[in-house]
Amino acid sequence: MANYIQHFAALFTRQKEKARPDQVENYAGGFVFELDDWGRLDRWLVLGCEGGTYYATERALTQDNARALGRCLDADGERTIRRIVEISRSGRAPKNEPAIFALAMAAGHARPEVRKSALAALPEVCRTGTDLFHFARAVEGFRRWGRGLRSAIGAWYQGKSPDELAYQAVKYRQRDGWSHKDLLRLSHPTPVTAEHGAMYRWIVGGMDALKNEAAKGGALDPEKLPALVRAFEEAKDAPRERLVTLVREQRLTHEMVPTEWKNDPAVWEALLPHMPQTAMLRNLGKMTSVGLLAPMSAAARLVASRLTDVERLRRARIHPVSVLSALRVYAQGRGERAQKRENALTWEPVREIVDALDEAFYLAFRSIEPTGKKHLLALDVSGSMDSGTIAGIPGLTPRVASAAMAMATARIEPSFSTLAFASAGGAFGPRGSGVMSLPLSPKQRLDDVVGMVSGLPFGGTDCALPMIWAQKNKVEVDTFVVYTDSETWAGEIHPFQALRDYRQAMGRPAKLVVVGMTSTGFTIADPQDPGMLDVVGFDAAAPQVMADFSRA
Repeated sequence: MANYIQHFAALFTRQKEKARPDQVENYAGGFVFELDDWGRLDRWLVLGCEGGTYYATERALTQDNARALGRCLDADGERTIRRIVEISRSGRAPKNEPAIFALAMAAGHARPEVRKSALAALPEVCRTGTDLFHFARAVEGFRRWGRGLRSAIGAWYQGKSPDELAYQAVKYRQRDGWSHKDLLRLSHPTPVTAEHGAMYRWIVGGMDALKNEAAKGGALDPEKLPALVRAFEEAKDAPRERLVTLVREQRLTHEMVPTEWKNDPAVWEALLPHMPQTAMLRNLGKMTSVGLLAPMSAAARLVASRLTDVERLRRARIHPVSVLSALRVYAQGRGERAQKRENALTWEPVREIVDALDEAFYLAFRSIEPTGKKHLLALDVSGSMDSGTIAGIPGLTPRVASAAMAMATARIEPSFSTLAFASAGGAFGPRGSGVMSLPLSPKQRLDDVVGMVSGLPFGGTDCALPMIWAQKNKVEVDTFVVYTDSETWAGEIHPFQALRDYRQAMGRPAKLVVVGMTSTGFTIADPQDPGMLDVVGFDAAAPQVMADFSRA
C-alpha cells in the first residue's frame, strides 16, 4: 500500500521544502524565516562578516548586509544612524569597524538630511584616530570629498581639547593609508585656541617647522604644545633612564615608545601602572615574554586584579570577545600566526593571568540575575559552524564562540543541560542520533570547554534535533537556547514544528531562543510565535535579553 504521508503532511515538512509561505531559502538550500532589515542591521553591527560563512563568501555576505543597511537608511535614516551610534557607543559589539562602515555608507546617502545626520554623528562613532582613518578609507567608496565631509573631519579635531588631540596624534599616528597630516590638509580646521594651532602645525610639519615659524616671530610657539607631545619628541632620543622617567611622569603608552626599547622590562614596568585596559589585554604575551609577568610576581598580581575589575572593564568598553581572544592566544603561549614567522613572539603562560582572563570573560557580559528556569543549551556543531570568524578574530569560529557564549549562561543559571548536535544518520552521537551530551560544568575553565567543542566531529545541520531529543527523552525544558548559523537543511521536520510537537507532547509552554552566530539574514525562530526570540550572538547584552525573555 502506498505511503503518501511520507511525501506530504501538514504537521511535519522536510527542511529542504517550504513549511509555510513566509519561509525563504537559506544559503544551504533549507527553508527558514527571514530576519527583517532592522534585525539584520543589528547582526551586522555586532558580528560583522569577516571571513564569510561556509556557504557564503565574505564579499557576498557584505553585499547582502550592505543592501539591507541601504534599505534601512531609505526607510528611516535617523533611526538607522541612532542604532549605529547606540551599538557603537554601548560596547555591545566586539569591533567598531561595522559601525564605521555603516556610518560611511550613511554619509554618502542620496538624501542630504541623512548625510548631514551621519556626519554629525562622526565623533560619537569614530572616537579614536584609528576609527577616523577607517572612516576616511570607507567613505571614499560612497561619496566625494565635498564641503560637508571636510567640515565634519575638521569638527572632529576642533571638538577635542589640546591634551585630547595630543593623545590621539601621538598614539594613533596612521592607518589604512591615512594620517592626521592628510586629514588636516584636507579639512583645514580653524584653530580654536593657540594650543590647537600649535598642534595642527606640529602634526603637519613636525617640530622643526614649528620652531622655524617661532624663530621668524610667528604666533605659533613649541611651548604651547601639550606636555605629552614634548615628552614624545624627547623620548625619541632619550637614554633608558630618562625614557623610563618620561613614561612614568607623562603616562606615555607603548605606541609612543621608540621601537628599540620595546623589549626592555623596565620600560614595560613603567608602562604598566597607567596602561589602558585594552592595551593590557593585547600585550599580555609581550609582558610575559620580557619577564615582567612571572608567577607570583607583583606585576602579575596587579594585572590579574585589573583584568577582573568590573568597573574598569565597563569604563573601557571591554567586550567578551576581546577577552576570549586574549585568553585563547595567551593560554597557547604564542600568537595565532606565530608558527608561520621566524623569531615569532612566544611565552610561558602565567597561571594567575590565565585564571583572571577566564573570570574576566564572564564579567565582561552585563550582569544578570538567574531566572530559575530549566535551560537546554544546544550547540550547532555542524560543518558550517566551523567557517568564518567572529569579528574577524583568527580561530574564533562560530562553533568555538557558541561554546563560550553558552558558558556565560551556564555560569548563571542553576538548572541547565548542554548538548551538541549535527545531522542524524551519520557517526555523530550515539547510534547516529545527531545529538551528543556535553558534560559542561560552570567550574570548568573556558579554554578547556573551547578545546572540547573544537574536537567534536562535523555533520550536516538539523536545528530541530534539540527539540526532538528533549521530547524523545522526556526532558523538561522551559527554554531551548540554540546557538546556530540557521543554515539548517538536513532534517525531516522544521525546528518550529519540532518545538510545537514538544509543547503538545510535554504539556509545557517551552520557549526557544535562537542565538544567531553569523550575520546572515536567516533565523529558525518563527516571527509569528511570541514564544520564540532571535538574538545576536556575542552581543554583550544578549544574556540579559535572553534571561528577561525566559523569565517573562
